[in-house]
Amino acid sequence: MQKLERLIDQGTRREPADIVLKGGRFFDLVTGELVASDIAICEDRIVGTCGDYSGKTEIDISGKIVVPGFIDTHLHIESSLITPHEFDRCILPYGVTTVICDPHEIANVLGTEGLQYFLDSAEETIMDIRVQLSSCVPATHLETSGADLPIERLLPFRKHPKVIGLAEMMNYPGVVHKDPVPLAKLEAFQGGHIDGHAPLLSGYDLNGYLSTGIRTDHECTSAGEALEKIRKGMHILIREGSVSKDLHALLPIMTERLSPFLALCTDDRNPLDIAEEGHLDFLIRTAIAHGVEPLVAYRAASISAARAFGLRDRGLVAPGWRADLVVIDSLKNCKADMVFAAGRRVHDALFATRKAVEPVGLDSVRARMVHASDFGVPARDGDSSVLGVIPGKIITEHRRYRLPNSGNQTVVDFTNDILKISVIERHGKNGNMATGFVQGFGLKKGAIASTVGHDSHNICVVGANEDDMALAANRLSEIKGGFVVVEDGKVTGEIALPVAGLMSLEPFERVRDTLHHLRQAAYALGSTLQEPFLQLAFMPLPVIPHLKISDKGLVDVDKFELIE
Repeated sequence: MQKLERLIDQGTRREPADIVLKGGRFFDLVTGELVASDIAICEDRIVGTCGDYSGKTEIDISGKIVVPGFIDTHLHIESSLITPHEFDRCILPYGVTTVICDPHEIANVLGTEGLQYFLDSAEETIMDIRVQLSSCVPATHLETSGADLPIERLLPFRKHPKVIGLAEMMNYPGVVHKDPVPLAKLEAFQGGHIDGHAPLLSGYDLNGYLSTGIRTDHECTSAGEALEKIRKGMHILIREGSVSKDLHALLPIMTERLSPFLALCTDDRNPLDIAEEGHLDFLIRTAIAHGVEPLVAYRAASISAARAFGLRDRGLVAPGWRADLVVIDSLKNCKADMVFAAGRRVHDALFATRKAVEPVGLDSVRARMVHASDFGVPARDGDSSVLGVIPGKIITEHRRYRLPNSGNQTVVDFTNDILKISVIERHGKNGNMATGFVQGFGLKKGAIASTVGHDSHNICVVGANEDDMALAANRLSEIKGGFVVVEDGKVTGEIALPVAGLMSLEPFERVRDTLHHLRQAAYALGSTLQEPFLQLAFMPLPVIPHLKISDKGLVDVDKFELIE
């Protein structure tokens, strides 16, 4: 009652507001107008617009524009390679005041321990981190995961105040074919938010998938795919991350008419790309530069996103709405000069008020030692299946080549940019290992390896020779997870990610700088990919078409089965 009385008194100007932003304009996402007005804030809420206010603290924002805080509607914080606390410190200054995360990566390694770590962190961060409970742990039966989260282990977390619903239902073949495991999870979350993940799914199969109550999708890679899904009631999350770059392909759907059914997301974006380009502000800038109306871009970044996920308290600059605000220089440039999160001005001292959360999974890399001979592939007549990398996409093509043989072994083909790729089980369960071939990394020598391998996060290594591949894979165990570059028998670059083999314990600035060095080390091997490590991370993902590799072997994703 007392808080409501304060809100009313400050909104009616009976009392000075806690904070007043004076002299600027705000972007009205209802009418599309820029409105000259003071903005009054009491505690965590906006209490006054469209008028003049006095405040205990008054901030001159003359010449500036105020927009609602940005909402990233789908991401995995682990894929930023930093802890939730460092992620908070890294992206909140860019105006991202709310993120909806799926701790799917750490859940696949640590199970409920990973979920609890994220929920504990979310209660301490300045940014509002909302958690969706991971629906696919393990993601499929075609790989070895570190954990198993049946519905019985998810239900105790369902009523946590930071939980927003069931995370991306990636096992769309399982849904369409009525697999009882995903159906049990869908049944438990009927009436709540259920996030989708259905690349290229269409027609009657899409209808069946959506009939379960799934309402969002971030996997659209063409305007046609997105339009079908919008017509069928889905809210499309337009993604532009470090690897998956779909914004340009989806520009045609970014219209005022469709804007209530659009939102923005990054999915996976690392600190180096954030430093060089930005975060959601980069998506907004890019869309507007390519002709999208500012009203459409800013709606997708805030009010449309909030409504898609049932966050009824944010997304507009209006009385009674959460005071998540970004003060920018212009709608076109979208450069954050000042950020408010729940009425608190974001600065270094604010981050210092958070309580630390103890890291988990510091001994999660339990892979067996491997030797060069373990990477051998027996010679064969006829064509071999080859993973075909498409730069900027996590979809891989199923290509076929007649590869050269040497003695009783099939070997790499530098002429066609075909290298060896291996996945090594790293959770200490069975020691599985599978080796195949991949086209598109561009390496002429050496090897790169990672413990970030969606979704089960086994070791994945690509290389031009077996000795360097073995060294890279074994080095990952020594540093308790991370990325490694090897050239001619020497480690030329590495970053340790000891938190579940996924996240660094270092500040994001140090991670950013190390990633720059790693990129250069990978480029020195001949890599032609802008983000070779994050591209590598998606090679073992058997829920994304068309050909993938796991610790159990090559996976034909279209048939959802292992290739003999």
